[in-house]
Amino acid sequence: MKRKPMTRIHPSSVLASLLIVGLPVAGPRPATAQGDQEAASAVRALGPRDVARVQSVGEVAIHPDGSTIAYTRNVPREPGRDEDGPAWSRLHVVAFDGSGDRVFVGGEVDVSHVRWSPDGRFLSFLARRSDDEHTSIYLIPARSGESYRLYQHETSVLAFDWRPDSRAIAFVAREVVPERVTELRARGFDQEIYEEDWVSRRLYVLELPGGPEGPPGGLRRIDVPGQPWHVVWGPNGRRLLTDLSPTPLIDDRYMFRRLHVLDANSGAVVSAIENPGKLGPFGFAPDGRSVVLISAADINDPREGRLMVVPTEGGTLRDLMPDLEGHVEAFAFTERDRIVYLASLGVGTRIARIRTDGREDGVYYQGTDPVFTNLSMSAESDRAALNGQAPTHPSEAFALRLESDAEPNRLTVSNPWLADVALADQRMVSWTAADGLEIQGLLIEPLQRAAGERVPTLVVVHGGPESHRDNGWLTSYAQPGQVAAGRGYAVLYPNYRGSTGRGVAFAKADQGDGMGAEFDDILAGIDYLIERGITDPDRVGITGGSYGGYATAWGATRHSERFAAGVMRVGVSDQLSKTGTSDIPRELELVHWLTNPYENPDLFLERSPVMYTENANTPLLILHGKEDPRVNPGQSLELYRALQMTTDVPVRLVLYPGEGHGNRRAASRYDYSLRMLRWFDWFLKEGKEELPPYEIDYGRDDEVS
Repeated sequence: MKRKPMTRIHPSSVLASLLIVGLPVAGPRPATAQGDQEAASAVRALGPRDVARVQSVGEVAIHPDGSTIAYTRNVPREPGRDEDGPAWSRLHVVAFDGSGDRVFVGGEVDVSHVRWSPDGRFLSFLARRSDDEHTSIYLIPARSGESYRLYQHETSVLAFDWRPDSRAIAFVAREVVPERVTELRARGFDQEIYEEDWVSRRLYVLELPGGPEGPPGGLRRIDVPGQPWHVVWGPNGRRLLTDLSPTPLIDDRYMFRRLHVLDANSGAVVSAIENPGKLGPFGFAPDGRSVVLISAADINDPREGRLMVVPTEGGTLRDLMPDLEGHVEAFAFTERDRIVYLASLGVGTRIARIRTDGREDGVYYQGTDPVFTNLSMSAESDRAALNGQAPTHPSEAFALRLESDAEPNRLTVSNPWLADVALADQRMVSWTAADGLEIQGLLIEPLQRAAGERVPTLVVVHGGPESHRDNGWLTSYAQPGQVAAGRGYAVLYPNYRGSTGRGVAFAKADQGDGMGAEFDDILAGIDYLIERGITDPDRVGITGGSYGGYATAWGATRHSERFAAGVMRVGVSDQLSKTGTSDIPRELELVHWLTNPYENPDLFLERSPVMYTENANTPLLILHGKEDPRVNPGQSLELYRALQMTTDVPVRLVLYPGEGHGNRRAASRYDYSLRMLRWFDWFLKEGKEELPPYEIDYGRDDEVS
């Protein structure tokens, strides 16, 4: 079959309904005059090798007295030079005012689950050091010193929490694989019994009779009616709060974790709290009389985001902000009946306080630059540690003093070299969809653009769809962001209906309608950029991962006339087979489609990109981890084969051995970046029609040929 001409359309009936709201942020404006372009060309733009070395702050944990903040820094390995693998995670401590930043645990280490002991004398964390058989609990004195292993279990410790008196730790770990199974595997009987031969998770209490400095005492297993994932001590040390799922399968973890209050000594269930759906962070109130949690509104709510309170003894859950058109991400108590919460609102963040009776009690921050995630409060409740990012920098550690007019104070600069890199303007945009719904997104304009010039544009579709882009750092190995802007592209990140940050109704607005109105929202965003004279309608590319990969496949087939190139990552092509080959079938049914392909096969076929390959004329690069449990690699194989057999459109499939639902290793990430950028440059900027060579020159940062 001969390839069809690449014609692109932008219906004027849709264009007439569009509007914009723009919020400029820090960063150079695109050049619009000859002199400006010459000056801008002398400034170095961000490149893919830069992206490969970007460091960022991970966890933050404030000392009980608020004097210092511990944080982890993610440090990538250098592709092609270091031994390949995921980024290292190193432990730092910095004073609340930003002074005295020190590396507590450095080198080739992976630190996680950072916690101060309640007495403030030790910093604890999980790590697997040189002679460890498993991930173990480590301590380091708060005033600095050598870290040492407090306890190594017979399997890896997965999560833990300190008892308030610092004389016991509760933790979660998997049970040991039975010896008979290990022996059989050694003899070659290593078959897998799908979703049946799982190993249980267990809850334990480790006594520390002499406190953190003394040797561990007795170990008790707490038998619970399910599979524990996290654990929190009650304020008096007599109760535990844990989230239990029926099995350790990921689908059960997503959809069916329910809270249980336990007697810490006997393990007896004090109360079973029926949170109505997906579950986020949880904890006891300071007086122990109530439990606070972030929960979904109901079983069909795509994302946890409601701040709820329930009596510890059980009872009816109460949503403290039922009308919040946003999603609560984190919370902490400041007093017995006052809660500080952090919420995503649109593309920004709110940090505020609310009483347990639902009365608002003050806003500490609300804005879009920077935006925040994670929240750690001091015991005195007047200081907080945060993760913050902005269009000009990735995640960093921030400090916030409550009860003052002070803005959050940035404590860390993980990438000082970014000061020498030219970054393009990033701003919020909004447009009106065909049915009148306001849709928001973020636009990175080209670093250099002549007045009136229409430029190639990349549409980056987020996954989920229960996720969203906020006005932070939008560049990574799979997100072209500032790298593409430095090459002359405009980059649009649409928060289509179904995204989070806008409340429950908006998050549910695409249910049962995959790639229906939600994809029309994306097309309307492109039309807006065309109407504004920014986008060249004949040079639009689309990319995304997971659900964003599904959108990419849909754009490259069902709406191929709109896209001149696509890069699909771990994406869906056949919705009929997706449910049967994924590890989240019940989530797909309950919060995405509200049905399943066995009840309604026609719908799932209709919304499958493989059904529209004869319509395809969009060159498509498909990339997938070979060990992906979420979206089976067969989804990519199906689309690749269908395009090969029904069209002569350029298509390439790249599989990454050892990678899952997204790349973790430095080399496979760098390879992905180079292939993605070359694919778009080849078809959108150079106008080629044949496949580019499949070899990559990893020594060139600007590899495009």
